[in-house]
Amino acid sequence: MGSDSLTSTKPLPLPTQEAEEPTNQSTTALLSFDTDCSDSSSSSNPRQKPSTTILFIALLLLTCIALSAAAAFAFLFFSSASSSSAQSSFETTARALKKLEKPVVLLVSSDGFRFGYQFKTSTPNIHRLINNGTEAETGLIPVFPSLTFPNHYSIVTGLYPAYHGIINNHFVDPYTGDTFTMASHEPKWWLGEPLWETVTNHGLKAATYFWPGSEVKKGSWNCPKGFCMNYNGSVPFEDRVDTVLSYFDLPSSEIPSFMTLYFEDPDHQGHKVGPDDPEITEAVARIDRMIGRLIDGIEKRGVFEDVTIIMVGDHGMVGTCDKKLIFLDDLASWIEIPAEWVQSYSPLLAIRPPAGYNPSDIVEKMNEGLKSGKVENGKNLKVYLKGELPSRLHYAASDRIPPIIGLIEEGFKVEQKRTNRKECGGAHGYDNAVFSMRTIFIGHGPQFARGRKVPSFENVQIYNVITSILKIDGAPNNGSSSFPLSILLRTAK
Repeated sequence: MGSDSLTSTKPLPLPTQEAEEPTNQSTTALLSFDTDCSDSSSSSNPRQKPSTTILFIALLLLTCIALSAAAAFAFLFFSSASSSSAQSSFETTARALKKLEKPVVLLVSSDGFRFGYQFKTSTPNIHRLINNGTEAETGLIPVFPSLTFPNHYSIVTGLYPAYHGIINNHFVDPYTGDTFTMASHEPKWWLGEPLWETVTNHGLKAATYFWPGSEVKKGSWNCPKGFCMNYNGSVPFEDRVDTVLSYFDLPSSEIPSFMTLYFEDPDHQGHKVGPDDPEITEAVARIDRMIGRLIDGIEKRGVFEDVTIIMVGDHGMVGTCDKKLIFLDDLASWIEIPAEWVQSYSPLLAIRPPAGYNPSDIVEKMNEGLKSGKVENGKNLKVYLKGELPSRLHYAASDRIPPIIGLIEEGFKVEQKRTNRKECGGAHGYDNAVFSMRTIFIGHGPQFARGRKVPSFENVQIYNVITSILKIDGAPNNGSSSFPLSILLRTAK
């Protein structure tokens, strides 16, 4: 991956010009030869003077045409060369720090910021980062399932959920029977090494203003007071920004090398009204104001060009409605799926049958019913043994993942039984190949080229990008060690 290829502007074809023919001539040739010898020997031949005049005019005209063409070509050539040079003038070397003693990375998450939301309304501050930084041109690809906790933790560990342990927002440990919720802070759930731990392992400071997993005390990270905020959704966004800005008031050597900042919007609104409601537009505008507040505060402290700001989302959003429902009870003619077997309904169907039931038989009978044409919307659900899921999902290598997984088509939902409840809103969690699940990636700072577009990539690559910027060794992860070379400017030696 790299910058878009650049093409030089080709010179425009010059217009063809033709000499006007003298109206008293019987030939179309520019040079008129008289083959009558008797006439040619006479200096008083009345045709001699016109022929000479025509020849002179023709030569003069040809000369003018040639000079004009040469001048036009030269202008277009040098203009094109200049334009091509300007287009190919992306920086190749990272910009030197002017005020800070060391690199600082601020990772900002806007939950549920679907790719394309940045065009819903005027977002001058987000676009300032885009125009002067590097953007994933068609969005950032979440990991599967495209849910909040699995994705936020993948961003900071570089691991797929099967390897970092947070395989869903809610799930049950198959051995202990313990239940994980979004309020679970015991280290046993959170595998891998998140960035705040990696940073402290290298003797540097980190600060987290909300991020899934940041309150978990494990390894070298003890969630230090004043630099690790316990989650409280009622804290105004402005207060969160101002607290992060206060870290830049510390002596340069004490400024945290890595910081996180989290906003619940526009995910909060998206679940209620879907991705296309005016509430989303208002939420996006609010996020842009927060980015503006952040940029303004860093600029006033004189370090904006030194700080690396990486703005991401965790997933996208798609509209759902009661006409797009699939009911498990409708499969009763083929197999009964009790509610106690189901750990997750939508948008990821996860089933763990008790001992004594063969998962393969259950999958076969469910798919038979779904394909029969007798189950409403059945064709929009396909059930797999987890080991037979498409390998691109990386969703098998954990005992925490139930043995039966159902992939639901975009916008559809699975429920246990029919009710009179009417529901329309928004959801995420679907196959990460679905474009509506994409979110944003914007990198702005000394190692990101200005105005550069890069192809989409999965968020597990971000961990290595940040450790590269901070010049520290990261923990083993699922990202590519060479990926940072494709997105970052090289550091001058």
